[in-house]
Amino acid sequence: MVALRSPVTVPPHRVGARRVAAALALLGAVSACACSAQSPGAVNYQPRTRELTVTTVPMLVKEGRTVYPFLATDFASGGVLEGKEVYAFSPSTLTVVEGDTVHFTFVNPEDDEHWFFLPDCTEEEDKESFVLPDCAVRLPGQTRTHATYVARHAGIYPFMCTVVRHVPMMQGQLVVLSPAAVAGRTGRGE
Repeated sequence: MVALRSPVTVPPHRVGARRVAAALALLGAVSACACSAQSPGAVNYQPRTRELTVTTVPMLVKEGRTVYPFLATDFASGGVLEGKEVYAFSPSTLTVVEGDTVHFTFVNPEDDEHWFFLPDCTEEEDKESFVLPDCAVRLPGQTRTHATYVARHAGIYPFMCTVVRHVPMMQGQLVVLSPAAVAGRTGRGE
């Protein structure tokens, strides 16, 4: 036969002390988990000033018909490039971190005018991100143009040239990372 033990009874004055001790232990465990789950560098990220140069690059333009004879058909009436020219921004993907100030230098070495336009830039706060009056920067031919942008919100923001014959080919994206995405990174391949 198995003998059953009677449950241990705790004196009433000790029950409160055990509850307080259990609550403190639980609070300590939750705090430790929260601290270890937080990325150590996320809070310490210091926004930087970044210098980015973007160049407008002619890819398939009417002037190229003498070098590439097939372009004559492509640019002709009914051709795949009728009324269009293919330009690009180089680089076409720009990456910064939320809070960074970006000093753009736009280089347009040829004679066609272009625009750097952020179509998602519609909120008043975003409009104020550019030092210029709006989210479109005119890039006259054969010039260097400077603009400043403050990356206020993480996300992927498309940009494009608004010259009709350059749409939809001349486009790219501004990738704004959250500080947590770069926590602990030094930029030296670590």
